[in-house]
Amino acid sequence: MTHGPVSRRWLLGATAACAAGLARPLRAQVRATLSVAVVPQFPAAVLHRDWTPLLDRLSRMVGADFRLLLQPSIPRFEADVFAGTADLAYLNPYHQVIARRERGYLPLVRSRVPLTGLLVVRQDDPITALRGLDGKTLAFPAPNAFGASLWMRALLTEREKLQFTPTYVQTHGNVYRHVLSGQAAAGGGVNHTLSQERPEVRQGLRVLFETPGVAPHPISAHPRVDPGLRTAIAEALASLATQPEGQALLQAVEIVDLVRADHARDYAPLEAFQLDRYVVR
Repeated sequence: MTHGPVSRRWLLGATAACAAGLARPLRAQVRATLSVAVVPQFPAAVLHRDWTPLLDRLSRMVGADFRLLLQPSIPRFEADVFAGTADLAYLNPYHQVIARRERGYLPLVRSRVPLTGLLVVRQDDPITALRGLDGKTLAFPAPNAFGASLWMRALLTEREKLQFTPTYVQTHGNVYRHVLSGQAAAGGGVNHTLSQERPEVRQGLRVLFETPGVAPHPISAHPRVDPGLRTAIAEALASLATQPEGQALLQAVEIVDLVRADHARDYAPLEAFQLDRYVVR
């Protein structure tokens, strides 16, 4: 009889503890929703088509939800990232330098394939050397599009000593069409966007110059994203890269032969090129 009250008190305490223990996992299981900004090299409909399957698969793997944050132009995208609005961002190499400097973004993964910029002219254009572009109008998607504009303009100015008038036409597709229509003598792009164009566009253009390669676009995380979740996202993407289905999802968003990214190794060296002189805010 003397053990009855003690047992009841223990039972009440254990029940309360169990209830508290159940409550904690329920709170922990509230799914995070992360915004994902993607640099608009392609129209929004194309980005939705390519990124949604990957993010849906990633959501199931890590237990978080992902919301695409798409802007119609690279300057609008930059405003989102440099203000720290995006939780995750797929951004160009120099965007990563600025995003790390201003908001602490941490690169998680990238493609192993180096990024190079292309300068294209019309297939029937008699120009065969860069000197033939001196004094001409050149088209670029946006001032800070890395391979197609920022890196390209710096090299043409500093290394090739060309003088030219830049015109910014928002997208890579617009660049190619400006060149085809004769509105620009040449234009900046990258292999991936050129390869996605219709055959008549590709066949109407000729690559005149290709930049040296650099570490390509990473997927980066704002430092407010929980470190455990950052690790889970990076590990899930690395796991996808080992599976044929996952490789197809990653290739659709231009991440081929995925590797872990490191800011100091991959992107900080770009500071030495003083590209800030060519950044337009």
